[in-house]
Amino acid sequence: MHEFTPEVEALAHEVLDYSLERMRSNPPLDYPMSEAELYALAGETITADGLGGSAALKLFTEILAPACISTDHPSYLAFIPSAPSEHANLFDLVVGASALYGGSWQEGAGAVYAENQALRWLADLAGLPKSSGGVFVQGGTLGNLSALVAARHDARQRFSDVRRWVIAASRESHSSIVSAAEVMDVGTLLIPTDDNLILQGPAAALAIDEYEANHPGEKVFALVGTAGTTNLGIIDDLSGLADTASARGIWFHVDGAYGLAALCAPSVREKFNGIERCDSFIVDPHKWLFAPYDACALLYRNPEKGKRAHTQHASYLDVLENENEWNPSDYAIHLTRRPRGLPFWYSLAANGVNEYIVAMEATLKLAKEVAEQIRKHPNLNLLREPNLSVVAFTRNGWGADEYQKWSDKLLADQIGFVTPSAHRGQPILRFAIVNPWTQMSDLEAILATL
Repeated sequence: MHEFTPEVEALAHEVLDYSLERMRSNPPLDYPMSEAELYALAGETITADGLGGSAALKLFTEILAPACISTDHPSYLAFIPSAPSEHANLFDLVVGASALYGGSWQEGAGAVYAENQALRWLADLAGLPKSSGGVFVQGGTLGNLSALVAARHDARQRFSDVRRWVIAASRESHSSIVSAAEVMDVGTLLIPTDDNLILQGPAAALAIDEYEANHPGEKVFALVGTAGTTNLGIIDDLSGLADTASARGIWFHVDGAYGLAALCAPSVREKFNGIERCDSFIVDPHKWLFAPYDACALLYRNPEKGKRAHTQHASYLDVLENENEWNPSDYAIHLTRRPRGLPFWYSLAANGVNEYIVAMEATLKLAKEVAEQIRKHPNLNLLREPNLSVVAFTRNGWGADEYQKWSDKLLADQIGFVTPSAHRGQPILRFAIVNPWTQMSDLEAILATL
């Protein structure tokens, strides 16, 4: 099993041939199957003697892979898609074949150095100081949780006589914020937004002060702003929220899992003013920065605060405690980690940041163009002008059942993948455009079914 035999070498060519064909061809959209359907086709895949490499690969390529929707398909517009660059996908193969460990400098210095270069680019885009730093984690949920754990650890050093800690955030914030609070066993203060769904600094200040006045012994230790909500791409009043947090001496975290990717786009950079004052932020390169799953960048203004909260201590780890070395395991809730930021780094290094700007601006431009098409459509209503690349709209006369039936048929006909969402209790549709391969013709084909 661990020998590089002629059979393994032949299998390697099969794997590479499949991977190259998958990359050079237009990806299939495909669709999910039920467990019963898959069992009828695949049966028991784990056997005493094994299927053999070629047979198992054929099982995957012909049965299992087609039962997965391709998130990089140009007409995959649900949730937040993924659109890894060719360079990033290729280097993911290299990372997988290299058996790299990315938890410590001692074991992975070269990989950690490269990841930190990519993190530095993101920190510079945000305007954080040169002393800032961070780590790539699995996804936005873990990134938000790790940042908020560091925020509470910092607060415990500065505030006394606190009976219960509380996280303040917008009612429009991502579900991972409430999830983090549940994991941490802390409270949440979900603050109403203005009519444009933006959490404003003065509103947050008033809500925090009123809450603490009415709940003796409870303390808001972190204020979370959102830079591009998943549903509609809303960006909170980051400057105002920074003022609110600074005046109260509390941590200001920005959840930019989707939207902060657009920091590199000159046309919308000013929308993120205030990000330079945050204590931490996250952005997921596997969403709109053209990296493969799974890579969320977590950045700290003062990484030492993250390190104090997250460093694990044990006799077998003492050898890693060198103050002159950067250990990624010290900055989030993890110890063992693959260097998941390397495909992102490689794509940046190979293509240059100017190519990222071009690709980002292309998706932003397409969002504006399709919004105009929706505005002119006789059956559709544009919900709001797109802030970033999420375009939300409604269809005249339809309720939730009609939206779902339409979505199911769209996928069954292999035209696109667009799932219904909701806004203020009413069903809506939304295009999440992050793939530079998405063309107006793809979107027009979908609009034609409405």
